[in-house]
Amino acid sequence: MPDQAVAVLSRNQMAKRLADDIPEGWCVNLGIGIPTLVADHVPESREVLFQSENGILGMGPAPEKGHEDFWLINAGKQPVTLRPGGSYFHHADSFSMIRGGHIDLCVLGAFEVAENGDIANWATSENDSAPAVGGAMDLAAGAKRLWVIMEHTTKDGRPKIVERCAYPLTAAGVVTRVYTNLAVLDVVPGKGFVVRDMAPGLTLEALQARTGATLHAAG
Repeated sequence: MPDQAVAVLSRNQMAKRLADDIPEGWCVNLGIGIPTLVADHVPESREVLFQSENGILGMGPAPEKGHEDFWLINAGKQPVTLRPGGSYFHHADSFSMIRGGHIDLCVLGAFEVAENGDIANWATSENDSAPAVGGAMDLAAGAKRLWVIMEHTTKDGRPKIVERCAYPLTAAGVVTRVYTNLAVLDVVPGKGFVVRDMAPGLTLEALQARTGATLHAAG
């Protein structure tokens, strides 16, 4: 586990860190889990169009408690809001956007990410609320970029940043950046994981000890 001196990021802090990096004007799909929190950290003053695979464009942050519209939900069946000018449409139209290369960025959670950009993020357990691959396979293949946001290790301390994925792949060689509660890592072809940012108080050596692949300092 991280040392007491390390300011490990909460899930909301991870989501904000990622949200701050999204360029103006991008169309962004958010997967279920931690990725859905990203929409809560982009103010209306910024032009970022959030798309949900169940058929929303212009998705806003989560509604205030007591103001939920359960007819307006994201892909994880959570209530969301709609930005001014937003729209909702047929599932098939949504996947035409995804498969047609119209999504600038997709943000997904994962069980593992490998140094060559492979991602494993699906499961078939009966206890999972969203079993199997879902739309992640289409998004990984169709989006122009794929960023992953996840905890750096499992609950029992095993690395989720690895040399090669042990789980079945969702897609091969598609991840370009990973945001965790400890660091931001770029996936650089031919080099692997390059450390772009780290949690306050964390050293590269301590981060490496919690990582299952070789890390490279930026610059």
